[in-house]
Amino acid sequence: MSIRAFNIFSIILILVWIWADKYLSIGAPSYGWLLLIYVSVLFCGSYFIRMGFFLKSICSVKTNEKWIALSFDDGPAGPTSHILDILKENEAEAAFFCIGKKISGNEELIKRMVSDGHIIGNHSFSHHPFFDFFSSGKMLTDMIEMNQLVKDITGHSPRFFRPPYGVTNPNLKKAVMKGGFISIGWSIRSYDTVIKNQYRLLNKIIPALKPGAILLLHDSSETTVAVLPELLKVIRHKGYQIVRLDKMVNLNPYD
Repeated sequence: MSIRAFNIFSIILILVWIWADKYLSIGAPSYGWLLLIYVSVLFCGSYFIRMGFFLKSICSVKTNEKWIALSFDDGPAGPTSHILDILKENEAEAAFFCIGKKISGNEELIKRMVSDGHIIGNHSFSHHPFFDFFSSGKMLTDMIEMNQLVKDITGHSPRFFRPPYGVTNPNLKKAVMKGGFISIGWSIRSYDTVIKNQYRLLNKIIPALKPGAILLLHDSSETTVAVLPELLKVIRHKGYQIVRLDKMVNLNPYD
């Protein structure tokens, strides 16, 4: 359900509630419950990118092919070079959603991502804790700054954008639309920045594999470095082919 459809539904529900209160004396506290439900739905719609509540995002692909796309957030960072090594050894291509402010001093990693056959996505310049409270204009400025950095280094300007923290809202939708970006989510969230045990992490990811899945990992996590070789092995053992994100969604990742 979109935010527009939800608001229409909410208005109708409130009108019905007022009518019911008038004739059935439901009572004032019931309006508090209505407000709580409304706020809760807005929160869930903002936090769970797969709902597509405020902004439609590509979170998976409908296909019968056993394809899966790997994506890494929050780099470039210390573990990134090790992850690139592992991907190269296993001939696997991925999408790296980078943070602009982390690029300075890591330009060679950005160049290597491209030369190794990976694609770079925009994960904002600042990844600011209050990014979600920025105006749409400030969000777009932040996103464009990140794109310009990547373009200066690689000659490519990313179209794929992954919202910081996966949070969406009306301001972000305006920024994404105005900037001509394509919002990318995920269907499998690994929680590799939280789960430190390799076996628990594998057991979190593997059962969730489905054709057309987009897996969210982080190249800022040492746990990911440790588990990645085995993860790639198991993915392929189960008959899945690792397909680069842009090829799986059949969209150009750059302007």
